Amino acid sequence: MVATADDLSDDENWAGGFYEVILVLGATDDARLDRAVRSLWRAAGVRECRVGPELVDVEPGAAAFQVGGHLRGTLTLPSGGRVVCGGFSSRYEGIDSLELYLPLGALARLDERIGGYPFDERSGVESLTWRAPLDRWLADVAVAVHADVPIQRAVIGFEVDEDADITADERYAAVLLPGLDGMDYRPATA
Repeated sequence: MVATADDLSDDENWAGGFYEVILVLGATDDARLDRAVRSLWRAAGVRECRVGPELVDVEPGAAAFQVGGHLRGTLTLPSGGRVVCGGFSSRYEGIDSLELYLPLGALARLDERIGGYPFDERSGVESLTWRAPLDRWLADVAVAVHADVPIQRAVIGFEVDEDADITADERYAAVLLPGLDGMDYRPATA
């Protein structure tokens, strides 16, 4: 059987860390979190919503996190490749955050340039050749969510910290901030 990047039960797809967009929603609000999860799943074109080791089918929403912790599904990237993806929410110091992540194990099955990112010799600025289009797509997903459920900011990259320095000239993460004319996108530079 040929391994595929969209097989939810293949552990290799979930290996290697994850590339993600974190949406910082603001003060804790169950109803807003629920709307944001549904909007995120819709904006990213995620098929199915599964939880737990048995991959039980559930409706995407805040309540699903209580059933299984992480949400899992599949989506089609702009390149046309299908991959597994996951969702997670956190509440820390009164702030809700929501993330959509793409495991590097699955991404590497579709694009050989990913290799051992972020730990191999191709993980510097040259990795922007594949990261920049992925960052832009994840930013577009965040903008679509923002149209439904306003966000405070979005941070995009490899296992990013939602509190990362978003003002630095050399950024390993792309950032989206609300601006006068919509969301202001600041791409990763390193």
